[in-house]
Amino acid sequence: MNRTQNIERIKNEDFDICIIGAGASGAGCALDAALRGLKVALIEKNDFAAETSSKSTKLIHGGVRYLEQAFKNLDFGQLRQVRHGLEERHIVIKNAPHLAHPLALITPVYSWLEGLYFTIGLTIYGFFARNDSMPKAQWLNKKETFERIPTLTPKLHSSVMYYDGQLDDARYCLALAHSADQQGVAVVNHAEVVNFKKDSNGKIISADIKDLSGNTSFNIKSKLFINCTGPFADSIRLLANYSLEKRLRPSKGVHIMLPASVLKSKDAMLIPKTKDGRVVFVIPFEGEVMVGTTDDEYKNLELEPVLESQEIDFLLDTLRPYLAKVPERSAIKSGFGGLRPLIASSGSKATKKLVRDHEVEHDKTSNLLSLLGGKWTTYRLMAKDTIDDACHLLSIDTPCTTEHHYLVGGKNYQFEEWKKIQKEYQLDADICQHLLQKYGTQAKAILKYKSTERLHQEYPFITAEIIYAVQEEMACSLRDFFARRTRMELLDWQATYDTVPKVANLMGKLLQWTDEQKQNNISNYQELLKGFIKSADIKVK
Repeated sequence: MNRTQNIERIKNEDFDICIIGAGASGAGCALDAALRGLKVALIEKNDFAAETSSKSTKLIHGGVRYLEQAFKNLDFGQLRQVRHGLEERHIVIKNAPHLAHPLALITPVYSWLEGLYFTIGLTIYGFFARNDSMPKAQWLNKKETFERIPTLTPKLHSSVMYYDGQLDDARYCLALAHSADQQGVAVVNHAEVVNFKKDSNGKIISADIKDLSGNTSFNIKSKLFINCTGPFADSIRLLANYSLEKRLRPSKGVHIMLPASVLKSKDAMLIPKTKDGRVVFVIPFEGEVMVGTTDDEYKNLELEPVLESQEIDFLLDTLRPYLAKVPERSAIKSGFGGLRPLIASSGSKATKKLVRDHEVEHDKTSNLLSLLGGKWTTYRLMAKDTIDDACHLLSIDTPCTTEHHYLVGGKNYQFEEWKKIQKEYQLDADICQHLLQKYGTQAKAILKYKSTERLHQEYPFITAEIIYAVQEEMACSLRDFFARRTRMELLDWQATYDTVPKVANLMGKLLQWTDEQKQNNISNYQELLKGFIKSADIKVK
């Protein structure tokens, strides 16, 4: 992906569709539209997956809680959402097998009656998963349970195991954007839509863009504009037509990251009930254990949602009945907060009760198309529905083909190829496995840079990834690299802080930063990390 070339294209070409927002839904729309033969531009204010799409629970699922609510409350909207999620689950895994895979989840139970209840529920859950090879739910006895997760409390009676999918959300979104770029989409990050221009009938014909990385401005002309900005969709809707009512009701969810010793397992745990009526997941991710999430209404969209002290207390308290030994706060290595783009209900439901479904809205006054709501698992279906509507508005009749389109690095992927790479390049096993799992069949494209020094002794990231991220994946900032090209910011705040100068030295040369720019980038990012630690009120090593 070449940012400079794509900006020049945008300045000099006219497009069929301009998509605003390059999270999962926006990048998914861009790929879908390009595969239908449309001329497409994709504009992102921050970075690919910088907001909601990099801050999920990393699960590809229908939602077991939604299924329970559907039956308890006769809420068929929830049931539809479960069915859509489970139908899409196998497609998400199939199209990028290096970034997504099946995951076993263990639900501890404390009586045979509770075990029966969850076995029936999770069997029904599996029934909705069509065209799917996931193993069926099983009721495990106490001995079988401890063989899978040895750190659970001895007070449990048994457990129920079922399967969902897991993904690296930020890199999956990046693969969507990269795949769209390969199909001819003019993809640009760090570029903000600041104004729309309209014809005499009030229809949008172009948008003014501010290049936040290069401090310049330009204009993009397109037949149709699509708003895919997630929790921030109302700001674009109102920019297009100030008379519209707000539709979004964002909610905040947080996760904490703990050492692998908390589970000592490759399996995840589902905690089926919390004091606020939700579920919490305890999931192995990148060699650590991620615990989340919470659900609270969030109104100050100008501020990034961060992990706060009381949210840590809630998650640790939630763990308490299920683990033999609950980790201390000092064990927390990092955490993050994210926003859900929930569509407001006509009533006053709590955010945790709102359906995670999506809606495509067409404002006839401005001709803006907006994709509202939704969740990661159904990104492809959301994109299909949106581009179907876009094609109708553009009088085009071309079907969606994304169901069978491999993303960058996915076609012919074989994880065992890491052994060949290890033999050829004489690298540590964890580095080779990391490269295969993050870049798939593109792994050797990183190694052509011949810079295989570790960035940090405890993690498999290498210096060649900095070069690849800048030259091939449009990384423009330190945070682009640490938070989304690698996931180091999610895994370990202190390790990230310590590694910032090393990465800045090479990234600065590649991006031609002056010494002053480099020092400013280092200090700004390190101050951000210190702010996260302060908000969470934890001590790092």
